[in-house]
Amino acid sequence: MGSGARLAAEHPRAAPAARPAEPLSTAQEPAALEPPAPASKRRMLIIVNPYAATVSDRLRHLVVYALQGRYEVDAVDTEARGHATEICREAALEGYDVVVAFGGDGTVNEAANGLLGSSTPLCCLPGGSANVFGRMLGIPGELVDATEHVLGLADRWSPRKVDLGVVNGRCFTFASGLGLDANVVERVDANPRLKARLGPYYFTWVAVGTFVRRYLLREALLEVQRAAHERSDVTGGDGGHAHRGVTAIVQNGAPFTYFKDRPIHIAEGAALDSGTLAGVLLRRATPAGMPSLAWRAVARGARVVQHRQVSDLESFTQLTVRSIDGRPLPLQADGDYLGEVQEARYSILPRALNVIA
Repeated sequence: MGSGARLAAEHPRAAPAARPAEPLSTAQEPAALEPPAPASKRRMLIIVNPYAATVSDRLRHLVVYALQGRYEVDAVDTEARGHATEICREAALEGYDVVVAFGGDGTVNEAANGLLGSSTPLCCLPGGSANVFGRMLGIPGELVDATEHVLGLADRWSPRKVDLGVVNGRCFTFASGLGLDANVVERVDANPRLKARLGPYYFTWVAVGTFVRRYLLREALLEVQRAAHERSDVTGGDGGHAHRGVTAIVQNGAPFTYFKDRPIHIAEGAALDSGTLAGVLLRRATPAGMPSLAWRAVARGARVVQHRQVSDLESFTQLTVRSIDGRPLPLQADGDYLGEVQEARYSILPRALNVIA
């Protein structure tokens, strides 16, 4: 049974007809048939990305309808890139008790950037192909289960703080990368229909094609340099020494992503409340080495950092990645392609984001 059917079965009264979203407008639908609500409901703003992989008008209204049983719910649709950030800044000023990002990891990223530094906590509902950050927080990856989970939060309200990574001034919630990783994100984002239809299988197909086309002949070269004062497990203690490679991945939490329900672990030592980042450097991408690297990423018990072409960056608070052959480097953060850069500067903001999960 699909998400829409399950929600409809559990909340049998018809959801209201779709209507154009009005920013921060109060929802008018009757309360859902849930356990008795507290005398004063918390104010919830749901930010919906209508273009996310699994979001439809029907699911949007069923989810809003269900959550009205325990919260005073407003819902607004995003209209363009960056819109969720603007909405969240306004929501924090208007005193909402929680903002729920209903979309993919890109929507969550924009919401986190908008709530940065405020006391308003962020929550998530899965609407994308991976929903990495929500799963990290303990929110189920299936929409009906996630909605029930968020309903239950009304009785166990306990916001906490998590770290945010930063790359060139843009915050990210779980991971960022340059090189092959970002090239794949760029190509996947260019075909949202196949991304929504095939999910992780499309990512895999694009990764293979990108490797063959761009990394077998003449891959762009980059160098990674940690701050001189930080310990470096790559360099044996010389934190200021630079190392060359073709792809760099930086994580604020673990896992790096998911293949369907299976977590994909890349860097080691990453955690949302550690106060540090973790990362890896792929020194070379060769036809002989890539299959074994892919196996290590998906096999239980295998470790990517033990691959002969991978350097483990472990824990750090500052990192610089720059091009060394003049060609710009593709950059992604939380699965969103950010464009090409000559240099990426990473840092961390400890305990910068309030979340509720």
